[in-house]
Amino acid sequence: MPRFYCAQPLSPGLTLDLPPEVAHHVHVLRLAPGETLNLFDGRGGEYAAVLDEVGKKRATATLGGFHAREAELPYAVTLAQALPEGTKMDWIIEKAMELGVAAVQPLAARRCVVRLSAERAEKKLAHWQGVIVAAAEQSGRNRLASLAEPLELREWLARPAPRRILLSPRADASLAQWAQRNAPQDLSLLVGPEGGFTTEEEDAAIAAGALPLSMGPRVLRTETAALAALAILNGAWDPA
Repeated sequence: MPRFYCAQPLSPGLTLDLPPEVAHHVHVLRLAPGETLNLFDGRGGEYAAVLDEVGKKRATATLGGFHAREAELPYAVTLAQALPEGTKMDWIIEKAMELGVAAVQPLAARRCVVRLSAERAEKKLAHWQGVIVAAAEQSGRNRLASLAEPLELREWLARPAPRRILLSPRADASLAQWAQRNAPQDLSLLVGPEGGFTTEEEDAAIAAGALPLSMGPRVLRTETAALAALAILNGAWDPA
């Protein structure tokens, strides 16, 4: 059944105009009045809905009952990702959403190729928010990961955050072993850009309380590291 996100608060029995982007998808999918779909507003759970009217640019639906289904992890992971080049951040956010990440914090680090001006950052954030919504619709999640404005690494390290895990190929202990020995908990995964964090940046993260852990003997690309780490945590802490 098609699933769509609606930013407005939803409630049983409500008849609403679907957001323009959702109405467009309904038209593209050639859904007709009387067909059903699921809608969610990001506050948890979802609603069965029936299409009332369908046009090229407008569609309306009436909500049925509320289903308190969730697909969230029992712990919250913040992905603190140094900005990669090109469209890699789109891929990282999309797949991290599918794997259950609760928050995304873009970071600027010394070796980042991408440097965002205030105007570009605003456009990127709007684009990444769209990636989050689409990934939630596809993956069955009824809650959206929060997306923070980009920060310099030192700024983020100075702010409160769940326990920080620094993914580093130079670390002696492995993430898999650490996860097996520790109970599920909220945490932040700190991932470097292409070329990794500098030694000074890693030292600063460790001085701020980050725990350095490795992903094994192979050096992973920045677009692989966070996803592999999330998969490791899911396997250790959420095997179902």
